[in-house]
Amino acid sequence: NGILAAGAVPIMLGGDDSVPIPFLAGWEGHGDIHILQIDAHVDWADVIEGNPYGYGSPMRRASEYPWVKGMVQIGARGLGSGDKGQHDDARAWGSHLIPSRIFHAEGIEAALRHIPDGANVVVSLDCDGIDPTVLPAVNMPTPGGLSYEDMVGLLRGVAAKARLAGLALVEYVPQHDDPRRLSGIIAARIAAVTMALAVGPAAA
Repeated sequence: NGILAAGAVPIMLGGDDSVPIPFLAGWEGHGDIHILQIDAHVDWADVIEGNPYGYGSPMRRASEYPWVKGMVQIGARGLGSGDKGQHDDARAWGSHLIPSRIFHAEGIEAALRHIPDGANVVVSLDCDGIDPTVLPAVNMPTPGGLSYEDMVGLLRGVAAKARLAGLALVEYVPQHDDPRRLSGIIAARIAAVTMALAVGPAAA
């Protein structure tokens, strides 16, 4: 709340995919937001093993916040992306689901068309949304996903029509990284690009 009250852009790094739940809750009283999620999973589980606030539930919980006015979810793929009920619930709420194959067929416009001009956009990036040949240091690597250039192009496209209002970058697992920390470098660069674009598109 203090960060938002100061007019700053919050950037949260690390943790599992339950962390965006309190992160997004912090926007209460600070205006409406739209969520842009990049993830191999839709994360609309209600309760998993008795826990409604786990890593499988951040978008379900976010949908319950009245200040969340829209959601675009990119990168879901594979059998573990979420059961049919999760996909159905997401669509019924109004979330725009863009599987990895659709993103690659249609490009960033598949996402940008659903983001209102001038909206405050909070990016929720689970690192498994990135192609594991690019960023393999995650708990659940899934073939396919966005490249680094896809991610940068998407962020630039959002910044050109809306406002990047925050970033939660989660699920990077350092112990799974290679000796050069390549996955960590990719994740850090995505965060740096987001920060630069939040200042202004020309800064990046």
